[in-house]
Amino acid sequence: MDTMGSIQTPKPFPPGIHVPSLTWFANDQRQEIDWEVQTRHLEYLIRSGLHGIVLAGTNGEAVTLTATEKTRLVQTTRQLAQRLGRPGLPITLGCGGQCTRDVLAETRLAKDAGADYALVLVPSYFHFAMDEAAVLAFFEELASASPLPVLIYNFPGVVAGLDVNSDMLARLGRHPNIVGVKLTCGGIAKVARVRSQFEPADFAALAGQSDWLVPALAVGSTGAITGVANLYPKFCIRIYNLHRAGKTQQAHDLQLELAKMEWGFAKGGINGTKWVVAKLRGYSMDSAHCRRPYPRFADEQKQAWIVDLVAPLTRFEEENDDDDDDDDDDKE
Repeated sequence: MDTMGSIQTPKPFPPGIHVPSLTWFANDQRQEIDWEVQTRHLEYLIRSGLHGIVLAGTNGEAVTLTATEKTRLVQTTRQLAQRLGRPGLPITLGCGGQCTRDVLAETRLAKDAGADYALVLVPSYFHFAMDEAAVLAFFEELASASPLPVLIYNFPGVVAGLDVNSDMLARLGRHPNIVGVKLTCGGIAKVARVRSQFEPADFAALAGQSDWLVPALAVGSTGAITGVANLYPKFCIRIYNLHRAGKTQQAHDLQLELAKMEWGFAKGGINGTKWVVAKLRGYSMDSAHCRRPYPRFADEQKQAWIVDLVAPLTRFEEENDDDDDDDDDDKE
């Protein structure tokens, strides 16, 4: 096993709004990735000015993707970023598996494909054996050997309730190759505790949903990785920029509007998110379905509900070009 002595100082995880990109599939028995829609969506996300792209996260249906598909997703995103004038766009790849060996292999795949960071969940198939000591050992062994900096992905809801608590984060944050944590547990107190112990350049805490972006920023978060940015990237960026510029009341007011949207995405699920993004972005509705057996978002009442809930911000996205006051962010 590689040792920590071989690890160079990793790049801090970039602050700002990162999007867990959706993955789009053809509507046939094989359900291969629909690269026409995928490319169109990635171009939209890159052009929006987002601070980073996360591939093969939960919204990207990571557990259904092959190593070859993950490689091509990273390569395609990097090529598009270069063509669109953002060659240094931070790309994070979800690296998963049920044993340390397999997760480590995915971090190497990510590095070879051109990703910058690895987003990693706790392996959970043997959840009954994964006590705190086992979780700590997993992340430390992985990070000591990973060729990419590791971002912990704390999402108890998809890993049998396993939670990386504040004490564990305090220890893992000291590892030289662990750069932060995405908190999809809603743990705003964890954000404050992380910030009280670490400089963001050493170990950052990011909100895992957009509906508590402003509260998280207020106690030391560096941003968010939010699925809502698949549809409303500029609105999320606007809130982040306003807060960073000290315009906290304006950020607060917009946060209240964004919280309504987040509820639609959360209640709609991944299939509802894909359906409404395809509907409002004008993508092929044939490619708006998750890989089976994830059910289709086919209930017409639910479809009408989610459109009514999330559509009001569409005009903002169409009218804003990210060049208004105090909104200039460093772009690669």
